[in-house]
Amino acid sequence: MPLFGTDGVRGLANGSLTADLALTLAQATAVVLGQGRSAEARRAEGRRPTAVVARDPRVSGEFLSAAVEAGLASSGVDVLDAGVLPTPAAAYLIADIDADFGVMVSASHNPAPDNGIKIFARGGVKLPDIVEARIEAALALPKLQPTGADVGRIRRFADAEDRYVVHLLGSLPNRLDGLHVVLDCAHGAASGVSPETFKDAGARVTVIGADPDGININDGVGSTHLDVLSKKVVELGADVGIAHDGDADRCLAVDAAGRVVDGDQIMAILAVAMKERGALAHDTLVATVMSNLGLHRAMSAHGIHVETTAVGDRYVLERMTEGGFSLGGEQSGHVIMSEFATTGDGVLTGLHLAAEMTRTGKTLAELASIMTVFPQVLVNVRGVDRSGVGDEVVQDAVARASADLGLSGRVLLRPSGTEEMVRVMVEAASEDEAHRHADALAAVVRERLAL
Repeated sequence: MPLFGTDGVRGLANGSLTADLALTLAQATAVVLGQGRSAEARRAEGRRPTAVVARDPRVSGEFLSAAVEAGLASSGVDVLDAGVLPTPAAAYLIADIDADFGVMVSASHNPAPDNGIKIFARGGVKLPDIVEARIEAALALPKLQPTGADVGRIRRFADAEDRYVVHLLGSLPNRLDGLHVVLDCAHGAASGVSPETFKDAGARVTVIGADPDGININDGVGSTHLDVLSKKVVELGADVGIAHDGDADRCLAVDAAGRVVDGDQIMAILAVAMKERGALAHDTLVATVMSNLGLHRAMSAHGIHVETTAVGDRYVLERMTEGGFSLGGEQSGHVIMSEFATTGDGVLTGLHLAAEMTRTGKTLAELASIMTVFPQVLVNVRGVDRSGVGDEVVQDAVARASADLGLSGRVLLRPSGTEEMVRVMVEAASEDEAHRHADALAAVVRERLAL
């Protein structure tokens, strides 16, 4: 089974993800990414390759980041330890100081016992599959073992957070004066930087979920538990609620009435705003196959083309890079604004969403109304052959459901990337209709593809 998943190496800390694995993975990364042209140029000048390392506040991040830094330094790489920061902050800093690569220790929205190691190449970009495969292969190769003055140094990246905050504030088209924002930081990596940035931008800020103790990350708060934020926004009469996940690469929102505004709606708002000011490259938005049909309809109505990719922000970013596009993301709240970031950035996204509210004087509900959300039902059919989605009977059932829905809905069958499971997604004009077709298709999949 491959070591790398859809977003780095992830697992139970001290279970499948051990300090030994973190150290050897860092050593293998140094072999692959510490030997490039920029690294060789540094060596020619008598300097060593440089890497940025950051983490989220979960307790296991302390020993895992220490192991990563030990593996890098023992391989002749100078390490700048940025401490607890959001994943997009680490990516930004790698590019900002022209480091050779970087490592983020985080399991994102997963519970505290889990952790993960995300590796970024020069420029703060996620690794393509082929480079991940090279790093995995390098685990079995001899390690770099410099001695004496060639051993890497580990230093504190003292102004890491300040650099990131200045960058975020510099991206804003206008200030947030007069706006009351409730921030839910998921007891995660944004607990310090997000409130600071929103306040500096002029907003009145109420903060929840910003007391990380190492084990409460994502626990009943954040973008996976929006009910807490919704209640607080309504209780305080605030204008908007912004929710991050544990490493703050996501942003979801709630309006003044406590209604959820998801990633599709946020992208719709930002896409229209960016087009109006000429910042939406090629008048195109990049989204995944899971994005709501309502997003496609809304974008078409505003003269915006939608490019569709497989699920995963890495695939969104790949398409954005290939096409020179400036906005893309996922329904889950990973939103990439390529003018300012190389990955999903929940703080950046929340700031720009709030800026559009202050610029227009509209409520979030008014802005989100440009998109009608079609009821969407997802059924996970487990214990089936995921490679069999092309089965003739299954495809006939999909065709019949699609014909019945017509232009008012759509059907998507997607095999899981990690389990023997097929995901059946149906969108329709009504929830009852979506449930009816989804349940019927799930029954066909279960009958035809059962293991």
